[in-house]
Amino acid sequence: MKIIRSKDDLRTLRRSWIFKGERVAVVPTMGALHAGHLSLVEVAKKNADRVIVTIFVNPKQFNNPADLDKYPRAEEDDAAKLKPFGVDALYVPTPDQIYPDGFATNVHVSRLTEDLEGAHRPGHFDGVATVVAKLFLQTRADVACFGEKDYQQMLLVRRLSEDLDIETEVLGCPTIREDDGLAMSSRNVRLSQKDRAIAPALKSELDRAATAIRRGADIRVALNSAKAQIENSGFDKVEYLDLRDATDLSPVSSLDRPARLLVAAVLGDVRLIDNIPV
Repeated sequence: MKIIRSKDDLRTLRRSWIFKGERVAVVPTMGALHAGHLSLVEVAKKNADRVIVTIFVNPKQFNNPADLDKYPRAEEDDAAKLKPFGVDALYVPTPDQIYPDGFATNVHVSRLTEDLEGAHRPGHFDGVATVVAKLFLQTRADVACFGEKDYQQMLLVRRLSEDLDIETEVLGCPTIREDDGLAMSSRNVRLSQKDRAIAPALKSELDRAATAIRRGADIRVALNSAKAQIENSGFDKVEYLDLRDATDLSPVSSLDRPARLLVAAVLGDVRLIDNIPV
């Protein structure tokens, strides 16, 4: 596995693959890799001849500087985790390779980003869209793998690629969970022992609400009940809990099309998100 830090070296390697007619996949990450990330690598391997994993802790998608400072960084461990998977290149660009001096462009995807995560993390999705556009253009990947845990982000990236005619197909991959149901996340390591025991309630209440809605319960009543139960379980605050159209995240008042139940809640000093299909 080659470790590459400059876009010029990446392009040289990429050109050699293009010359051979090889299909390339990219798995963009911010590092601190866990089984969820590695499942994306497995999907990438099945859909391409060559796989690039990127690690870049993107400052533009953190609206809270303290959150950026706390984000775990473990490049050596991450590289070791990737080696058994036959990854061809680990791209760890230095900041100037993504945001050189004078960088003045911002990518904004409207509608999809205006509420849910967008309402609670101002500027976050602009940072995501900008760095993903850069990584897609630098890698020139045929396919990119994104986890459905960050469902709103996945839809944003798919919309971005389609709107800007970037020839990178965006694959959504199932959320990988711990045995107790908690969605895997690099943030989970920051949970205290007490809070880690509480955290699975998030998924449990999503499941309970989804079951009630499928059985014909009033959607708003089911959501309000789930929110109350999450907070009663020990979460400090539920920032949002809503049922949305699975394609464009528009509000859903009746279960007459594929939908997604999405939640964000704060536990201690950790913000957790999750979602499930309904």
